[in-house]
Amino acid sequence: MEQFAPKFQEEYAAKIPAMTLLAGLGWSFLSPQEALALRGGKQDRVVLREVLRDVLSQRTFHYAGKSYPLSENSIDNIVSHLCSPALNEGLRHANEAIYNHLMYGIPVTEFVDGKKVTPTISIIDWQSPDNNQFHFTEEYTVTRAGGFDSRRPDLVCFVNGMPLVVIEAKRPDGNAQKGPTINEGISQSLRNQRPDEVPHLFAYSQLLLSVNGIDGRYGTVETPEKFWAAWKEEDINDAEMLALKNKALDDATLQHLFDHRDRRDLSWYQNLIAGGELMVTGQDKLLISLLSKERLFDMVRYFTIFDKKIGKIVGRYQQVFGIKRLLERIQKRNSKGGREGGVIWHTTGSGKSFTMVFLSKALILHDELKQCRVIVVTDRVDLENQLSKTFASGGELSSKKDKEAAMATSGKRLAQQIGKGNERIIFTLIQKFNSATKLPECHNDSPNIIVLIDEGHRSQGGENNIRMNQALPNASFVAFTGTPLLKDDKTTNKFGPIVHAYTMQRAVEDKTVTPLLYEERIPDLDVNERAIDAWFERMTDGLSDEQKGDLKKKFSRRGQVYGTDERIKLIAYDIAHHFDKNIDEGLKGQLCCDSKASAIKYKKYLDEVGLFESAVVMSSPDTREGNTSVDEKTMPEVSKWWKEHVGSSDEQNYTKELIERFDKDPKLKLLIVVDKLLTGFDEPKNAVLYIDKPLKGHNLIQAIARVNRLHPDKKFGLLIDYRGILSELDTTIQDYQDLASRTQGGYDIDDIDGLYQQMSTEYKRLPQLYKELWAIFDGVKNKSDTEALRHALLPRMEEINGEMVDKNQKRREDFYEALTAFATCLKVALQSATFFEDKSFTDKDRRQYKETVKQLSSLRQTVQQDSGERISYDEYAHEVKKLLNKHVVGVEVRDSEGVYEVGKMGQKQTPEDWTEDKTRNETDIIKTRVTKMIEQELGDDPYAQEAFSKLLREAIEEAEKLFDHPLKQYMLFREFEEQVQERRLDDIPERLTGNHHAQAYYGVFKKHLPEAFTVMDEQAQDKWVEIAFDVDSIVSQSVAENSINPNNIEADIRKKLLPKIFAECKAVGGGIEQAKKIVEAIVQVVRVGQLGH
Repeated sequence: MEQFAPKFQEEYAAKIPAMTLLAGLGWSFLSPQEALALRGGKQDRVVLREVLRDVLSQRTFHYAGKSYPLSENSIDNIVSHLCSPALNEGLRHANEAIYNHLMYGIPVTEFVDGKKVTPTISIIDWQSPDNNQFHFTEEYTVTRAGGFDSRRPDLVCFVNGMPLVVIEAKRPDGNAQKGPTINEGISQSLRNQRPDEVPHLFAYSQLLLSVNGIDGRYGTVETPEKFWAAWKEEDINDAEMLALKNKALDDATLQHLFDHRDRRDLSWYQNLIAGGELMVTGQDKLLISLLSKERLFDMVRYFTIFDKKIGKIVGRYQQVFGIKRLLERIQKRNSKGGREGGVIWHTTGSGKSFTMVFLSKALILHDELKQCRVIVVTDRVDLENQLSKTFASGGELSSKKDKEAAMATSGKRLAQQIGKGNERIIFTLIQKFNSATKLPECHNDSPNIIVLIDEGHRSQGGENNIRMNQALPNASFVAFTGTPLLKDDKTTNKFGPIVHAYTMQRAVEDKTVTPLLYEERIPDLDVNERAIDAWFERMTDGLSDEQKGDLKKKFSRRGQVYGTDERIKLIAYDIAHHFDKNIDEGLKGQLCCDSKASAIKYKKYLDEVGLFESAVVMSSPDTREGNTSVDEKTMPEVSKWWKEHVGSSDEQNYTKELIERFDKDPKLKLLIVVDKLLTGFDEPKNAVLYIDKPLKGHNLIQAIARVNRLHPDKKFGLLIDYRGILSELDTTIQDYQDLASRTQGGYDIDDIDGLYQQMSTEYKRLPQLYKELWAIFDGVKNKSDTEALRHALLPRMEEINGEMVDKNQKRREDFYEALTAFATCLKVALQSATFFEDKSFTDKDRRQYKETVKQLSSLRQTVQQDSGERISYDEYAHEVKKLLNKHVVGVEVRDSEGVYEVGKMGQKQTPEDWTEDKTRNETDIIKTRVTKMIEQELGDDPYAQEAFSKLLREAIEEAEKLFDHPLKQYMLFREFEEQVQERRLDDIPERLTGNHHAQAYYGVFKKHLPEAFTVMDEQAQDKWVEIAFDVDSIVSQSVAENSINPNNIEADIRKKLLPKIFAECKAVGGGIEQAKKIVEAIVQVVRVGQLGH
């Protein structure tokens, strides 16, 4: 046989392999001459009219129990109607009209025995693909719209004579001038859709493909190049793909495929297959996945929608398989006959709203599920509007009346809709469920209700979820989330397993979202610590150490330094110049900060720079928080700003107007946000997020997704960090990757095991705890009188045995303890379905319990301030602000040493494969992580904390010597991190490994009794190890015995340990003072470790 070299021309690399594969999938080939004959020899016609007429001649309609064939007149009318697309209103409109005919059929007028009937005739038999005719052809010449010249798409696929698929095939090796060949095919496809080209061909198109022999992407009519998608198959396995690729074609089919070609083409192909099994390419996978008959019908029928804003949309693979898995799940019944539910986790930015629309469409068309009603639940008005618009523009709410009927305007209306309504789709906010479920009519046992919950992680905690399940006990609950909560994840627990996962990394790989780049820009501040310390001592003179500690804790917790004028001014100037220099015209940005006051300052300083316009988006200030002052001089700045800029305007309208301006007004470049618009706000023009706010976990992923939407002018989304969240970002992405790998198969996750163990019985303790709480106020006659309750707890000093004693201290401590026990128990009870089902508790009881916690918590706060146990921060807040503005000076914003690609964070690669930059970045991340670990996680072991801090400094010094060896640096820190995680120290005996508590107590002995450890033989060491184990079991015993009254734990530990420790101190020459210090150090370890204070 003649030998052939491999060929890279598009004919051999892409086109012939596509043709032979289509033939193997059951499509019948038509040569260009045969295809022309079937359209009457006219190249300006694009429908194979003879095939369409043949299909219609076999259609029948039913009347009075009999079947009748279509008349010639009706066939002529349908052919004429289908062959005249209304392109005068544009390609999108014409394509949608044809799509509706294909989906729903065309009505015709027939006469039976003189009686007029108007049956609707289906063009495609969707239920039975084999009842349709599938053809394909190559080099399909079509005359351009003006009548001159023509275009010739490479391959066109027809169903019942209509050209539903157009494929452009290019060579794989490309052309230096034109760039990647797949993009060349996409560009050609887009050009051919223009009004002066061949739009009449594309009026019928459902899928458009661009392939190059190796790979391919797909889109539909008017899909911009950036949105053409890759496909990853999840149902057809590799073995099936290989079998289809190598399926032998019979001689007649093969001959027909090559008859019109040069005979050498057939020889080349026969030689190719004779050489052995052919490998499956990315092109093959795309064609098999999209153009197998059943899959093509699924894509057209279930996964195609027309959106008024975006245009025609065809599903991406994660949407298709997510919905397929969900439909399988929803069809399953549980032991009570109700439908199963689950969670769809698709990363934020990958099109969850449209996935919900595709699902509702599938439910409406699915034979087994089309009788189901759909309830769409969100937790925010703007999200409800966004989704209802999406459903409306997707064709599921065709008229204004439909949309109005679908909205649950109140709890009462929702109760009626759930109980007796017949709307196919209902929209509601989760808050309305609370009022609705208290009404008797709000109940429906039907299993034919499917509840779609957007951002399931936000809405579905505790009581809301239980009420929902009580109202709809047999419904299927389906949660959609971009960011399931980690560790204590309630999203999966409430709705069932994660049915389908699509992570950020996969979305970046697939180009479904824009890759994100992270850059750290840390502001350098000069802080006059001596002046601040001196002021603190002066202002707090007269306060006890405890009160000073409480005040200091509040200062640090409120992060006052982040809101100083100098710091914000410094960052605002940096943001202004960074945006102006780096963000292209037409793109926009967001700045997220941690307070409304900071947002206003940012706006002021950005305006001072004057490079572009910015706007603040925030909720209105809370007038309840002492912000009702009439004198504008004393009015807090946030209220003052709100009054000047928003005035009496409605907050919702103010936000809506700003969002519209941000979309349409090129002058408004930057939105400054606090919490609003950090989630659920989809603006593809957003190209940069400036971060001056501590963000963690799912909040962090939600926030960064503001800049990952695709936009033609956007190569990357930028994250510019002024707060130092790099290590949090890396850890969070790693956590989500781990979650994905565990849950991709739809299994319940380990993270929630045991989370709600005793929930179902815990609530039974409530009446007793309630009684014990109020028993503290037995002497108070009127228990509604807050002043009388307060008076019962106020400090009452009396002299006893020459010492002033507070007679009410014990009562106050009992009150704090009883309130904590009751509130904790109620919190657990409200997440337990049995608490709501137990008839011995009424709704009135539940309301009363909640009100008691609310009011008595306020009482506790007041009493703590009255008794000097807690200091009112507000008295000092103004002074602190003035002080910090004076003594904190902005120096400069440090330039970053490089950027990190977010999509590649959290991935497990071997360090040997990394670039030097990547290795240095990873080393920095570990350094940050270890520092954090030593500071936070070793708080319960002061000795280890001190030792590891010293070792970290040594490791950093050693690493600096290895600067030219990044891999060695990385390995050094990786090893050190493992040592810290396992708390391995050379001078801590191995017997203590694994028992962190005993190890910490041993460290306390070493620190406070250094003389006993100077000369240490094995026997002496064993003795102290045994003492550490003894202390651990005494502490564990005290914690267990006093779990009901945690305030007694520390006293019990002191009582049990002091005699024992004193005896040991005495034996090595120590005394009672040393023993007391050791016991206090142990109590501190317990406080931080086992009690978690």
